[in-house]
Amino acid sequence: MNNEVCKTIREALQQASLLFTERGIANPRLNAEVLLQHLFGWSKAKLLAEEREPFPPDKWELFQAWVERRLSGEPLQYIVGVQEFYGRDFRVTPAVLIPRPETEILVEEILKRRLWWKEQRPVVDGDPGQQYAQDPAAEARPVVADIGTGSGAIAVTLALEWPEADVLAADISPDAIRMARENAQRLGAQVRFLQGDLVEPLLETGVRLDVLVSNPPYIPSREIAGLAVEVREHEPRLALDGGEDGLEPYRRITQALPSLMREQGPALVGFEVGIQQARRVAEMIERHWPGAKTDVVKDLQGIERVVLAWKNESGPACFP
Repeated sequence: MNNEVCKTIREALQQASLLFTERGIANPRLNAEVLLQHLFGWSKAKLLAEEREPFPPDKWELFQAWVERRLSGEPLQYIVGVQEFYGRDFRVTPAVLIPRPETEILVEEILKRRLWWKEQRPVVDGDPGQQYAQDPAAEARPVVADIGTGSGAIAVTLALEWPEADVLAADISPDAIRMARENAQRLGAQVRFLQGDLVEPLLETGVRLDVLVSNPPYIPSREIAGLAVEVREHEPRLALDGGEDGLEPYRRITQALPSLMREQGPALVGFEVGIQQARRVAEMIERHWPGAKTDVVKDLQGIERVVLAWKNESGPACFP
């Protein structure tokens, strides 16, 4: 950017928008507006109302630095440090994948089944091996786990939207666990965090789940190099790379379902998947979790984005 401080906020907005346009950054004006909103701590309405005001000289250097970072391809969310998910702001850093709108579909589909789970849950008295058997008061509290939690967006949202649930979240990255824990504390969610590779920390606890949710890495290794620079060079590869065909995390998780999911009563599994992966993931579930029924949910672009699987004794009236 020009080292000379712009006279007005509007001039700064226009200059940044032009630079983003020249660099081929999508939604250039929106990017400039978001940077200015976070710079001043303003809403968009206030930014537009104050755009003719003088640009504060003491903030020019920081704004220049932010614009240069965006021009280099760094995601906007990492620069401002937040991403909205399900109506809440989640802190994000390069240690975690930026939550996507598509993942809200997975959360929404799980939340739709809250009433189904409660209606199908049998009385636990005399139910050997079930952790609720000694605590009838806990009968209606499902145990929910989010595998590969990253920023904690899924786990924290489920904990806040389904307060009756006991939510666990696992991730292999210590930095991701710290970020997710910070988001949970800041948003007031009760989540238990476990560090480890995919299903391993859950298997170690011996917990039996009512609901398992996961948005694991699903990009085939060979396709990483072809991703947009914002993703390829800035988001953690650990959260992107799903192995040779992108399906390795699903293989490991589905193979463990008989050991993870509750044996009696309703049980529900939800995965976010990549393009053209849904049917293969559904087949894995059906092969490794005998008796499960599956369904696929499309996103707003018509892409098969979420795979659901469930078991219960009397049949789920609200499925698919």
